[in-house]
Amino acid sequence: MKKSIFRKFLFCLCMVISSLGVYAQEQRRTVNGAVTDEGGKALERVSVLVSGTSVSTLTNAAGFFTVTLPPGKDVLEFTYVGAAKKIVKATGDTLHVVMSFEDKKLDEIVVIGYGTKTKKDMTGSAVSISSKQFNPGLVGSSEQLISGKSSGVQIMTNGGSPTAGSTIRIRGGASLSASNSPLVVLDGVPLETGGISGNSSNFLSMINPNDIESITVLKDAASTAIYGSRASNGVLMITTKKGKGDQLKLNFSSVVTLQQSKKVADMMSPSQFREVINAAGTDAQKALLGSSNTDWQKQVFKNAMGTDNNLGLTGKIAKAVPFRASLGYYNQDGNLQTDKTRRFTGSLVVTPSFFDKHLNLTFNLKGAANNNRFANTDAIWSSVAFNPTQAVYSGKSAFGGFYESLDNSGVPATGANRNPVGLLEQETRKSDVYRSIGNFDADYRFHFLPDLKAHVTLGYDYSKGEGSVWIPASSANGYNVGGSNNEYSQTLKNKLFTGYLNYSKNIGIHKFDATAGYDYQHWSAKTPAITYYNEKGVLQSTSKATDERHVLLSYYGRVNYTLFSKYMITGTVRRDGTSRFSPENRWGTFPSVAVAWNVIDENFLKNSKVLSNLKLRASYGVTGQQDGIGNYSYMSVYQQGNKYAQYRFGDEYLYVYRPSVYVYDLKWETTKAFNYGLDFGFLNNRISGSAEYYTRKTYDLLANVSVPAGTNFDQTATTNVGNIESHGFEFQLNTTPISSKDFKLDVNFNATNQYTKVTNITLVQGATTVGTYAGPAVAGRGIQILTPGYQPNMFYVYKQVYDAAGKPLEGVYADLNHDGVINESDLYRYHSPAATWMLGFNTQATYKKWSAGFTMRANLGNYVYNNTKMSLSAWETVQYVDAALNNLHKDYLNTGFKTRQYYSDYYVENASFLRMDNMSVAYNLGKVVKHVNMRIGAIAQNVFTITKYTGQDPEVTNGYESAFYPRPRTYSININLEF
Repeated sequence: MKKSIFRKFLFCLCMVISSLGVYAQEQRRTVNGAVTDEGGKALERVSVLVSGTSVSTLTNAAGFFTVTLPPGKDVLEFTYVGAAKKIVKATGDTLHVVMSFEDKKLDEIVVIGYGTKTKKDMTGSAVSISSKQFNPGLVGSSEQLISGKSSGVQIMTNGGSPTAGSTIRIRGGASLSASNSPLVVLDGVPLETGGISGNSSNFLSMINPNDIESITVLKDAASTAIYGSRASNGVLMITTKKGKGDQLKLNFSSVVTLQQSKKVADMMSPSQFREVINAAGTDAQKALLGSSNTDWQKQVFKNAMGTDNNLGLTGKIAKAVPFRASLGYYNQDGNLQTDKTRRFTGSLVVTPSFFDKHLNLTFNLKGAANNNRFANTDAIWSSVAFNPTQAVYSGKSAFGGFYESLDNSGVPATGANRNPVGLLEQETRKSDVYRSIGNFDADYRFHFLPDLKAHVTLGYDYSKGEGSVWIPASSANGYNVGGSNNEYSQTLKNKLFTGYLNYSKNIGIHKFDATAGYDYQHWSAKTPAITYYNEKGVLQSTSKATDERHVLLSYYGRVNYTLFSKYMITGTVRRDGTSRFSPENRWGTFPSVAVAWNVIDENFLKNSKVLSNLKLRASYGVTGQQDGIGNYSYMSVYQQGNKYAQYRFGDEYLYVYRPSVYVYDLKWETTKAFNYGLDFGFLNNRISGSAEYYTRKTYDLLANVSVPAGTNFDQTATTNVGNIESHGFEFQLNTTPISSKDFKLDVNFNATNQYTKVTNITLVQGATTVGTYAGPAVAGRGIQILTPGYQPNMFYVYKQVYDAAGKPLEGVYADLNHDGVINESDLYRYHSPAATWMLGFNTQATYKKWSAGFTMRANLGNYVYNNTKMSLSAWETVQYVDAALNNLHKDYLNTGFKTRQYYSDYYVENASFLRMDNMSVAYNLGKVVKHVNMRIGAIAQNVFTITKYTGQDPEVTNGYESAFYPRPRTYSININLEF
């Protein structure tokens, strides 16, 4: 009996051991294999990863690999530089894997208007820049992420203030007086151009840059015509991040910065100023010299701290619904004292799918709150011009204790510069701005016809800005009016409905993709009546309430046809109707057509060992313009006159209503453009890029011009007048010169050449005129001019004459018309503020866990009028009023000018420059504690600028520099944690 039991036990034990062996053999096995390219060549150092684990290996010189699969794992991932990722299920013990070298970039999805496309199928000119390529560092506004990254795109910050914003130009813009800013589309919602009270110059700053996944730039008319009336100046398509992955992931990033202040202008030191005044000044002027030595620019500027912190959570709700939530906090002091901004942001994106992914929904909500403190930027000019021999404080209680130039009655002298420190510390200018942007997308692919889908977007953009300005009566700046205590507010609303059908079908060698849709968009801007009081509550003035709105209705369609995956044609048409024009001119039609040929897919190139991509593109399109003209420019609007224009009726004075200027037959400004493109790639696209050439003509320009006396209710009116044309060349080159297991180097370069010419700018056909003055006013007229046959906004100046030593002769100009008299007939058009060439250069290197990179930009052929130098380097500028002296620019020591030479080309300077925008280095520490990965880095921004320009900054808006708020040099450290 015992023997029988023992035998049974031994038999069971053997069975268990045998089963365990079989189980272990089934769960743990070794896979051998080889990896080759499509031609059978063995590939060395291919990464072989067991999916879902950290188990990996590399192929040897013969392309062989061996890997042991952990229990329950049988999927392998093969990756190799330049090849498409390969995922293979290891059903047996040996594998032969073939890697495809079709460019992965050509399969990338690009967001376009009302849909997406692969790069390979693109017929128009579009560049997509992902978050991995964005500029690093403290970024206050979204557009700064892509500065220098794409040819044909110029992004220029408007100054060093954290609330300054940027000027964005795609191919230089297509208009003169109307808007030249591109249309911005955020997750399918077109945003209104401009800004809101309290944040007027930096509206895009209320979109958290950390929430952005990619920015696509649509440049040619074939790409932009689907947006019709708003697309003449290109389109920026901003796509924000969505939820992904099955597991919850928490990401935290923080950037801390130090911004180093820079000088505004090269002014005389206190000792130099005393020497000049004592040598050439009157006794009265010498008496105004003080005993102090004050660097006023150092008094008003400081080094500033800033930080940007972001927390993001991604994953799935109930393991089924992808989501992403984020919070952000941005805080940046300006280099100018009392200048600062804070931003709080939050976002939530939920993307559920139903009916086996036939119905995809997106709920997208973003919110931001900005809290701004604005410095009085008059202090910048005052810090440049204020008497450097006087102290900041007077030692008296009057005017806040600040030194001020007083007249004989002991009050601040009219016309004298105010104490720059007092202008900052005695004034409080604040604003609070709130913005919420949301959209609901429903994308349904019909069950009975899967090739057909319907898409609906409901979107909104709501903003409210409110602020206040408080200037005490005790300050010199507020003394004459008893101070100021004012508040203001504004509300903007933007509502959108989009609905379209899309049909996509492959039939053998044919591929069809058709879209047809309808848009409704409604904007409104409401500003309540404002009453302005001084500090004591005495009424100073009033501003009427405004409630403006406009509507855009649109019908559009697009058809794409591809033959043999090689020959492509795209046709687009959009019809827009806007309430900004009269019923007769309300509707505009904007068509486009584009063709492309994937030459690389032809039999004679398909097996090329050198050439890996070659595509030819051509397009023609028409786009429109209706921004920048107001909402009621075609209507005769009557407004109540002021109290000085009342009508006497008996013993009573009545307010009258006055008609505003209007032009009833206003119509669309229209741009017609051709584009020719070449996309190329060599050596498995280790070298790739594109070249573009475009021509563009704009008709019926919307411009504000002088009108004949008696024909309207003002001296100038916005009307359709004139034409301009432009052409340009763009080149983009992306290279990977080094790629190995441990080291990779990417080097990218882009170049843009563009030229614009005015062809007509007059209401009267055949009229002879020198042109229309434009640009900032200097001594009563614009320093620039618009003239048919010339570039827009050329400087209109005299040709300076110099002596044998190269010193400019005061008041001596060239007699260009040789009539023996120097007058306005000798003015000439001298250069343009627009650069002839714009260059961008960026590189990224990775070595094991290290990464480093930099971005540089250059402008060539751009010129700037140095108004700061002109206005402060003549003897007459040393004293405007008896009670005050003004500092002199050091250039006075070179010229000795007694009077200002307003229109001398001496002050129009070559402002070509090379600027290193940023450089960065980072180290990936990997897993520092359980489930926590860490990455740290350091960044420098605005590292250096090389230029011959003698002013503060060669990159200024409109080519005019006058006490420009200097862009700081920024040093940052950053940390990124992933849980």
